[in-house]
Amino acid sequence: MLPKHLKPFHINNENLTRVGPKLDGGYILDKRIIDITEKIITCGLNDDWEFEKHFLKINPSCEVMAYDHTINKKFWIKRFKKDILHFFLFKKLKLRKIISIFKYYDYINFFKNKNKNKHYELKISNKNIKNKEITINKILTNHDNLILKIDIEGDEYNILKQILNNSKKINTLLIEFHDIQKNMNLIKEFIEQSSDLKLIHIHGNNHSCVDKNTDPNIIELTFTNIEKIKFEQKITEKKYPIEKLDYKNVYRKNDFILKFEDDVKKP
Repeated sequence: MLPKHLKPFHINNENLTRVGPKLDGGYILDKRIIDITEKIITCGLNDDWEFEKHFLKINPSCEVMAYDHTINKKFWIKRFKKDILHFFLFKKLKLRKIISIFKYYDYINFFKNKNKNKHYELKISNKNIKNKEITINKILTNHDNLILKIDIEGDEYNILKQILNNSKKINTLLIEFHDIQKNMNLIKEFIEQSSDLKLIHIHGNNHSCVDKNTDPNIIELTFTNIEKIKFEQKITEKKYPIEKLDYKNVYRKNDFILKFEDDVKKP
């Protein structure tokens, strides 16, 4: 069972919406935050910007700034060679492979071609190294009213203090925590120290393994700024996942049904 500090505050479902695909890469947020958001800061891009594309359809005036040092020319060349090799070996391409080949052109269209959206080949870090690494503090220096989206494969624990330092600028924080059993104290400390950002949603990523209690090893959390959207800070009694909002990250695997410590009824 998950500790009770991971149980979100209650937000009525009619105020929640899913942005992004009904698979991995989709996130739940308070829909009231969308119109007041000016920028999306994405930390950890990989080959998926469907959330950002969907958000911009709802709020076209928003801009995207993405940071991922692993997405570069070598990444695209390696990916293209792999897909072509697959074609010659098996003499066929599945639909997802065909889409994959054209993904680079979608990337160029979304982030390049004089577009307002930008991708920077920089690693998110706790120090600034020219042309290599950058801090959250530096990224957010001149920005406000933003969504901060973080999926950096375990490095999120190194930047939690920076997030807290800039919390007043953040409308919504979307963050994926990895290896949560090893880092639960850090997650708890972050939640307890966050005076502005309040947890409103949780989802277990079924791409991960489970611990001995069948809890997920990776969780996706949504925090909303209590100063931007007012709501009663009452712990929810919802069951997770939420039907028609939450979807499996990996379609072929069962989703996690989350249980919390205080769900256990006392005799």
